[in-house]
Amino acid sequence: MSPRKPLQIIKGEGRSNAPSGRRPHRDYADRPVPRTPQNLIIGRQPVLEALKDGKSIERIFLLKTAEGDIITELRSAAHDRQVPVNLVPVEKLNSLTRANHQGVVAVTGALTYIDLQDAIDKVVADGVVPLFLILDGVTDVRNIGAIARTALCCGAQAIIIPDKGVGALQEDAIKASAGALGRITVCRVNSLLKALDTLHLNGFKVYASEMKGETIVQVLDFTGPVCCILGSEDKGIQPYLAKACDDRFRIPMAGDFDSLNVSVSAGIILFEAAKQRMKG
Repeated sequence: MSPRKPLQIIKGEGRSNAPSGRRPHRDYADRPVPRTPQNLIIGRQPVLEALKDGKSIERIFLLKTAEGDIITELRSAAHDRQVPVNLVPVEKLNSLTRANHQGVVAVTGALTYIDLQDAIDKVVADGVVPLFLILDGVTDVRNIGAIARTALCCGAQAIIIPDKGVGALQEDAIKASAGALGRITVCRVNSLLKALDTLHLNGFKVYASEMKGETIVQVLDFTGPVCCILGSEDKGIQPYLAKACDDRFRIPMAGDFDSLNVSVSAGIILFEAAKQRMKG
């Protein structure tokens, strides 16, 4: 057996002719750093300024141990804007970005939310009879998008959602709505029960859609200011909300099959409202 030949070094190229399946080593500093998503605002001061400037923000993730004057000011501004604040461990923030987040990361929104009273005032000022929807526990953003599309076609002016338990209304929801979410008013509130109080004070009748409601949808009066509450398909409307409503109704169905997708239910209810209003 002939002796092994020494490795030949190719001068000027810094590599050998040794057979190897390995890729040439690259310094860690040369590796690309993942970009921060464009829908994030990172850092205490940038998030505070975004709140003050009225930018659309879906949610703020705040380190649960964060303290200081700017944190107090930030939380107060978020409360005034009704922007949800989630207190999270540092691991959650690190999973969102590798930048120096200072314990604060905000997720920007594709929509601008309107205060409920402002929405009511605008509809009344336009000389239109209000027709609103409340979505209680409807978490699928595609369902919300589909409901918005039908609502706009049937003449409803606003959709009210809670600030917790609803996914960010981003591209999927807007696509499902065929652009309707950009045209219909969306109100985000921190208490649905307080929203009912506001509606009642403004002369609304509030109806709750329930599978076992005594009234059928066709006999409800939709000719005045009305808001209908739709619940999730598994849990329905929260009992304390249903109790605060003026009436509970059902959609009559044939046979013993009593399950409708929430967006389909919304379509039936809104069509009945539109039909009554066209007659009026």
